[in-house]
Amino acid sequence: METNLTKRFLHFAKLECENSSPLYEFLSYQIAEDSTLQKIAAEVPKGQPIPNLLFASVQFLLMNQEDELRSYYPSFTDNPLSFREAFVPFKQFVLKNKEHLIELFQTRLVQTNEVRRCAYLYPMFAEIYKEKQKPLALIEIGTSAGVLLGVDQYNYLYNDEISVKNSPNALTIVSENKGEPLSNSIHTTPIVKTRIGADLNPINLKDEQELKWLLALIWPEHRERREMLIQAAEVVNRLDINFITGDAITKLEELCNSVSEDEQIVVFHTHVANQIPLEGREKLMQKLVSISKERPLYHCYNNMFDTKLHQDYLENGNVIEQRVMEADGHARWFSWVE
Repeated sequence: METNLTKRFLHFAKLECENSSPLYEFLSYQIAEDSTLQKIAAEVPKGQPIPNLLFASVQFLLMNQEDELRSYYPSFTDNPLSFREAFVPFKQFVLKNKEHLIELFQTRLVQTNEVRRCAYLYPMFAEIYKEKQKPLALIEIGTSAGVLLGVDQYNYLYNDEISVKNSPNALTIVSENKGEPLSNSIHTTPIVKTRIGADLNPINLKDEQELKWLLALIWPEHRERREMLIQAAEVVNRLDINFITGDAITKLEELCNSVSEDEQIVVFHTHVANQIPLEGREKLMQKLVSISKERPLYHCYNNMFDTKLHQDYLENGNVIEQRVMEADGHARWFSWVE
């Protein structure tokens, strides 16, 4: 009989890992047939993506353990053994570390912070800054570690030819624009005066264990993503970010009211809204509309009611849809729309 967990791991293997992580794809297919490992995976709290939390917890423990399983992970060796031979050592490791894994399930969250998503946020924010001629106040919902709040501090390379140099930082975010040409506004660094990151569990990148957890969430084959996160952490740790712990939707009016009138508010979130119940998303839209009756603001987001990337302008209670475009989940590409 096919269990719910069987379906989850089969779905994860096919729709998420295929062509992205051969190791996790293979292990997911194996777990889908293994009732012992499914029983342990069932300890993941409701609301958390089970495969992601299981694999991240295993990789987190491997960071501090010498175990045979490490030799199958590209994150720990430049010459990994065949992923097709990894299931037996993987199962042995999980069984040996069962209690530690369950503890991580209860204390950690899947909060992947993909700094490359700044590749499509940056052109939006630069255009907003040019149009309004006001310093920006960025308010991020589900900020995790806040790396997207450093959007103006990174350098960019689009289509291997359009270079944007904003700072002497080492991090250059590379992405492909498959759509219309980007606006010239990208060459004027937007001034960001206020950075607010709200999350149920903000991550402090100055804490070594917290950074390790974020790195553990990155799939073993994705070396570049790990390097980018480490570079982004160095930038974020120097920024003045106001991290807010709690429900961002409930606090949104208060946060907007804290922003000076001479700043342009931009509320944004990426790959967060899909974890918010439908009534919560509708409440967020109602809050934004209500706030716009007092002062105009922008809302940049995806995964609210579809997977596309949206840019809305709200003023006097009206929502003006300015841009809707396609974008890769990890922002390796996006299709700009003027």
